[in-house]
Amino acid sequence: MVTVNIKEKEWQEGVYDRICAKMDATVERNRHKIPYTAENGVFNDMSEKDPTWWTNGFWGGILWQLYHATGKELYRETAEELEDKLDQCLMNHKGMDHDSGFRWLPTSVVNYRLTGNERSYNRARLAADNMAGRFNPAGHFIRAWNDWGDGQKTGWAIIDCMMNLPLLYWAYEQIEDPRYLQIATAHADMAMKCFIRPDGSAKHIVEFDPATGEYVCSHGGQGYGHGSSWTRGQAWALYGFTLSYIHTKNPEYLACAKRVANYFLVNTPDSNLVPVDFRQPADCTLEDSTAAAIAACGLLEIAKCVEGREQDIYHDAAVALLYTLDTERCDWDVNRDSIVQKCTAAFHDEKHEFPIIYGDYYFIEAIWKLTGREIFIW
Repeated sequence: MVTVNIKEKEWQEGVYDRICAKMDATVERNRHKIPYTAENGVFNDMSEKDPTWWTNGFWGGILWQLYHATGKELYRETAEELEDKLDQCLMNHKGMDHDSGFRWLPTSVVNYRLTGNERSYNRARLAADNMAGRFNPAGHFIRAWNDWGDGQKTGWAIIDCMMNLPLLYWAYEQIEDPRYLQIATAHADMAMKCFIRPDGSAKHIVEFDPATGEYVCSHGGQGYGHGSSWTRGQAWALYGFTLSYIHTKNPEYLACAKRVANYFLVNTPDSNLVPVDFRQPADCTLEDSTAAAIAACGLLEIAKCVEGREQDIYHDAAVALLYTLDTERCDWDVNRDSIVQKCTAAFHDEKHEFPIIYGDYYFIEAIWKLTGREIFIW
């Protein structure tokens, strides 16, 4: 990748202003929706299509970040309406999985932090308890997904779960029950050993024997294939291990996060446009802007944990990714809903390079980090 030479403070504030102008209009149009993607510039609505969908908390995260920065009641009211809708998931055992952190950290946990809402506290505790209940003590992993009958995924764990662990760290901080901390760190320790390769690349799925905990194999998952390097998975690992370091101060987690980050930076093209998989075929031009936005957030947090020239390297890399998104992959038309374009959910999906709500969330979070306006959600 290539760093950029800009007047950073001026650029940061300009992006902040563009986000606020766009989101003022967008939230007013979509205050009763739970967006996932946009078609022809219009957000869809997961409220009825799938209220249990794993991304349904990110709209709430956007709203709370906006509320924290501006104090506008529209954002708080819309966020609380979404949180109420997520009860459909919380009371549906088929909808509860490893992604509880993605749904209730940006909604109930942040609501409780900002307002002291006891209903939000109760929801977050229920979600944390459900997530803790997915822990397999034989393999020291939190089980991914559900499979209702065939048992094929009973021993599966995924790198994405590193980003959900902060829900357990939060629960531990609330009541100081060491079980939450033990489960979170056991999973993080397992992920360092079983998911992160010596070169810093990350596997997406690891399969264990659920009865014995024995490592069975890895799967390509949402990347190009077995042995490849799915970039959003790299970003989950980069940010996730950094968060585990922030919550535990275990230096091994920071060292792991830096190893993943260094691999990410070395393999990002000079264009600073991140592919879906770092090991996709050379003639494949598919991108995933969400990987860039997520990685930027993690890089900014790593920069806070190191000193000197190393701090500059991670900070400047994050700014380069964000500047490229701003100038080449963001739609700033206030009459269209989504911001970040060219996102990809999985390499082998039929549809690629469309807006995805967590692309917008992590882009906004990163800009808020730079400008000092962030409410820390994770």
